[in-house]
Amino acid sequence: MPIITWELWLARDIVLDNPLPWQKSIEQLAPGRVAQSMGGVLAAIGSPASSPKSRGKSPGWKTGQQRKRRNRYPIVKKRTSKHRKQTPESA
Repeated sequence: MPIITWELWLARDIVLDNPLPWQKSIEQLAPGRVAQSMGGVLAAIGSPASSPKSRGKSPGWKTGQQRKRRNRYPIVKKRTSKHRKQTPESA
């Protein structure tokens, strides 16, 4: 937490005050107001990651290649047993 507060204090001079409609514009920006404006700083700096490369369309099946049908396995169904316990009849 102290590192984040220190970062916001150092960035106070480079961010522009961009108040929300209900906020007043202030001279000395508080850490909360600096954090609110840090999105513009991060957008200006950019990302160190390179942009994603398009890889094109996959070739798919080769022309004339024979396709094999999938192996089908029998369906296993669970069901209740037909033989239930007989309860003794009371007299």
